[in-house]
Amino acid sequence: MNFQKITLFACALLFSITMIAQKPLPDAEVKTLEGETLNLQDLGKSGKITVISFWATWCKPCNNELDAIAELYEDWQEEYDMELVAITIDTRRAFAKVPGWVETKRWDYRVLHGNETEMQTAFNFQTIPQTILVDQNGNVVYRHNGYQQGDEIELEEKIAELAKK
Repeated sequence: MNFQKITLFACALLFSITMIAQKPLPDAEVKTLEGETLNLQDLGKSGKITVISFWATWCKPCNNELDAIAELYEDWQEEYDMELVAITIDTRRAFAKVPGWVETKRWDYRVLHGNETEMQTAFNFQTIPQTILVDQNGNVVYRHNGYQQGDEIELEEKIAELAKK
């Protein structure tokens, strides 16, 4: 009986992962550091593999992940024709320090700002860091929450798989 329950759970999990993989980017607005409004669906229209990382200045794992990716990012861009978009969900008050934070960190990716509640609702997540991989057609194909050293290697493997398609 336990084997049947485990098998049923595994099938349900696989089905839910498959459903996530086929989901296009949601219709949600974010702002550039300069205050220009963009729609997230436009990120999927670039024809590039796109990694979206939700983060906040106060989130140590978020910063660790973005720092780790920063070391690999230039190679990833050349090898996989991809881009990373880091969307901070800092409060409006905390957002004031984001441009200086990004400059100090020397993150070379695009940084946007989104409302925490709207982003959590649009992407169905509760915790950060939340990393989402979008294929060349604008579909969400992989997602990961949290960060442990080495997660960027798994992310690169997923990016490499997409680049081969």
